[in-house]
Amino acid sequence: VINGDGCDVRFQTEAEVDRADVFAAVTGDDDDNLVACQIATTIFDVERTVARVNNPKNEHIFHRMGIDAISGTTVISRLIEEEATIGNILTLYTLHRGEREIVEIQVPKEGSPSCQRMVKDLSLPRDCVLVSIMRGEEIVIPRGLTTILPGDEVVALTSTDKVKELKKILIGK
Repeated sequence: VINGDGCDVRFQTEAEVDRADVFAAVTGDDDDNLVACQIATTIFDVERTVARVNNPKNEHIFHRMGIDAISGTTVISRLIEEEATIGNILTLYTLHRGEREIVEIQVPKEGSPSCQRMVKDLSLPRDCVLVSIMRGEEIVIPRGLTTILPGDEVVALTSTDKVKELKKILIGK
């Protein structure tokens, strides 16, 4: 245990931050977390830094500095939004600082506008790729001629801002 200020180079030196694969700053002060991550990156060449962000309005600053920002407020609001509005869509993983998502979409068993249509005819958003389709016990790797069927579970990689558009294409709601 090293008792000291993470914004002070000598304490990061003592902690051998130069050996770290990831540096995490988790204080209750956004300014301290930002400075500590900058020191870890610029002085100790740590490839990845992660910071707790207490004020969600500061997230964009951390992202611009190349720091992975985690805001409890943002995480909780996204979970509530997903539960309340997305329905039929499960976010499996978030990538590239929240700009991309791997999502799973359940195509309704009663059908949807995408049913009985080939992937090539779906007019998917530009930043969207269908990764796999789970059809019962079978996993299908979708290609242009693959047909979407009622009850399919579609896994897609998409930009976060295109999730609702993808939902409308696959589910129709």
